[in-house]
Amino acid sequence: MRTGTRLRDATIVVTGASSGIGRATVEALAAAGATVVAVARRQAALDELAEQCAGERGEVHPMPGDVTDLAAMEGVARDTVGRFGRLDAWVNNAGVNQYGPFEEVPFDEWRRVLEVNLLGQAHGARAALPYFREQGRGVLVNVTSVLAKVPSPLQSAYVASKFGVRGLTDSLRQELLDVPDIHVCNVMPGPIDTPLFQHAANHTGYRITAPAPTVDAARVAAAILRVIVKPKDEIAIGLNTRLGLSGNRVAPRITDRAATPLMVASHLDDSEVHAPTAGILFEPADERAEVSGGWKPARAGRPGRTVAVVAAGAVLAAAATILSGRDRR
Repeated sequence: MRTGTRLRDATIVVTGASSGIGRATVEALAAAGATVVAVARRQAALDELAEQCAGERGEVHPMPGDVTDLAAMEGVARDTVGRFGRLDAWVNNAGVNQYGPFEEVPFDEWRRVLEVNLLGQAHGARAALPYFREQGRGVLVNVTSVLAKVPSPLQSAYVASKFGVRGLTDSLRQELLDVPDIHVCNVMPGPIDTPLFQHAANHTGYRITAPAPTVDAARVAAAILRVIVKPKDEIAIGLNTRLGLSGNRVAPRITDRAATPLMVASHLDDSEVHAPTAGILFEPADERAEVSGGWKPARAGRPGRTVAVVAAGAVLAAAATILSGRDRR
């Protein structure tokens, strides 16, 4: 059995901790008795999170920092080990998104998505791995997405960043084979009920909505805790994620054809005109930090059309599988 980290009394860094999956992960780790170093750009949000978790078995220690700054992430790792004596796991979770046609979105925003999502996770890995090697053990968790394997239109920067993180994860795993107790894990959620969609840069002309059905961030947090305790190279979360991965693997051309109508049906609310915005790419959100984006009560997006497109894609994928089997025979 692959050995990971016992959560009780473990020291774990979580980036992107102020809201969404990161915040849910910090809450779950603190409840499990871990010492959590919570990293994000917003000091006030981190302080509020630490106060919220004060009654749990574990502790939450705010440490503001921007994942696009390698020196800052190295400082987080150094200060964590200096204060607590070790670093058992590092969760690379910070992420942002941008919607719009590739040729029309501002390229500084496009680049910023890669700086946060891809370079941010590379910075976390560079900060954590020297301490893992020194200890001879540790777990690096990279939070990616179903879009790390299944591309989508109008999110080219996000897709490129997640494909890149998946490649980075696999490459690091190969480089660390000489230290069997250092693990690099890829956690792939599908649509999650977080503020990511409200916070995204948007150049579509319409309001961005979360595709239905969304999954609670707490479910992703639970998966992150599981791979810290019992490491697994890769884990997919949610039925939509598994369907998307299967469909793309079996019938990639059909998936390509279904991608645009699925995106329009599930993400774009054409009943409301939306002015262009850079979202939180360069400045953190002003509102109170939350785990949920409030999508589940509203049933997120337009579920009827989303389910119809997904169902059609599943039928086409099944047909493609049957036909390909006949061709081989």
